[in-house]
Amino acid sequence: MAFALRLLFLLCGISGLVTGAWSISMVHWKVNNCPYGWTELNCNCYIYQREVRTFSDAESVCNILGGNLVSLHDALENAFVLELARAGDNNDVFWIGYSDQVQADTFIWTDGSLLDFTNYDPNANPAEPNPATGNCIELNEADGFWRTAACTIEKPYVCIREVYCNI
Repeated sequence: MAFALRLLFLLCGISGLVTGAWSISMVHWKVNNCPYGWTELNCNCYIYQREVRTFSDAESVCNILGGNLVSLHDALENAFVLELARAGDNNDVFWIGYSDQVQADTFIWTDGSLLDFTNYDPNANPAEPNPATGNCIELNEADGFWRTAACTIEKPYVCIREVYCNI
């Protein structure tokens, strides 16, 4: 009985060492800091969601996933998200997290970040954002420009979430 008990402890100890060594080695092989299916850029993870939702529903799904609808802060990020969506499917437009749903005529990002970049078509007539055509912003895959659209239309969308990275 004592021998069996010692053998059991020995096996458990060896199993713990092997399991611990395996999990440590797996960390070194991790490609990025994002969950499976997400893509990392500059300490943020992005995921394109093909299933169509209204703006509010899309934001809710992104919240459940630990983030928000994507906020875009420079031309690189805009191009990156555009290519992520283009690779995702052949849809024409998708939601980004910019709207004036909280306060009329005051567009804000759903994550609360400051507006420091826009990508409206400079030749749009009337100029964007145009609350007459909607209160939420979509990104057009064909030209990469932002446009206003009715928030109740169902579209694919991109979520963003911050991730720890050592830069």
